[in-house]
Amino acid sequence: MKAVHFGAGNIGRGFVGLLLHEGGYELVFSDVAAPLVDAINAASEYTVHAVGEGGGDTVVTGFRAVNSAEEPGKVVDEISTADIVTTAVGPTILKFVAPHIVAALALRDLQSRPLQVMACENAINATDILRDAIVELAGDDWPELSGRAVFANTAVDRIVPGQPEGGGVDVTVEPFYEWAIERPPFGDDPPSIPGAHFVDDLEPYIERKLFTVNTGHATTAYFGALAGVEKISDALAEPTIAAQVEAVLEETSALLVAKHELDPVTQAEYRATILRRFANPLLPDTVWRVGRQPLRKLSRHERFVGPAAEAAERGLDTAALVGAMGAALAFDDDEDAQSVDLQRQIREQDAATFTAAVTGLEPQHPLFSQVEAVVAARQAELA
Repeated sequence: MKAVHFGAGNIGRGFVGLLLHEGGYELVFSDVAAPLVDAINAASEYTVHAVGEGGGDTVVTGFRAVNSAEEPGKVVDEISTADIVTTAVGPTILKFVAPHIVAALALRDLQSRPLQVMACENAINATDILRDAIVELAGDDWPELSGRAVFANTAVDRIVPGQPEGGGVDVTVEPFYEWAIERPPFGDDPPSIPGAHFVDDLEPYIERKLFTVNTGHATTAYFGALAGVEKISDALAEPTIAAQVEAVLEETSALLVAKHELDPVTQAEYRATILRRFANPLLPDTVWRVGRQPLRKLSRHERFVGPAAEAAERGLDTAALVGAMGAALAFDDDEDAQSVDLQRQIREQDAATFTAAVTGLEPQHPLFSQVEAVVAARQAELA
């Protein structure tokens, strides 16, 4: 069995690639970073270090890497004989993965099992985004190619911090992980991935993860940065910040319970688990890494505006979520292009224009005026 994974970074090696390896797949990483590709190909093994309670080391073998920028034909050939394609590249990069898959589908043996495609991204229904790009590129050829692949959405969760310099291709991660995968697209032939679990309805899993883990992580980062704290674990050690994060997650939990009929006690336990994970002092994660790309994180269907908008529509509390958005507006990192752009826009646009453009909310939406108010407050601080 063979799996091709796009994105040979820390998540690719320390989470998705690790589980595929444990499933017995020959592992082919595809990436555009030449130094990383060369480093992977120079190594015969790498170690995933899970740090914290229940952690341990796992050695990964049986892999290679291909530079998809320099050798696109080689990537296509690998996919044409693969069983699985996965990604961990970021939702906006999926459109650049699509051409390789389209070309490979045309080369696949008609007698082989369909290629199993799963995008493992921090986005709702990311595989649908990839599939739509593939269908659009294939055009009139899609009816012929459609039977050669199946597409399943996934929800993935593992904290993989930025890695220390000089660590080679080894990866440090937290012990906890979750990989939920849609069952129906595979019929009676799901992939063999130990540790993954297959579910009939993925939406509750995706939103529980996005609106708890991602919302909570980003909230910790933005309040931590505002307080001048460097590490995520140190930020949560501050009682004021911990209370702010808890308040945000209580609001997202209320939405999840109301929308998906989750058990409130179970969700409270899940929330507590998430906060313990963030507080792991052995994870060298910084507020600057977690907080990067604030414009994306403030967009309409992302971790703040997404749950806050739905909560407002249901008449639920949103004050803590809006407060976290206010902290995000103050995220000022010269090394992050989106942060620089965020600060430029907030200086150049009036509050209503900025709110509409960045959050995607319409002026009549019940959340709009609350967000507009924190935007105006941020602008007053900069005046």
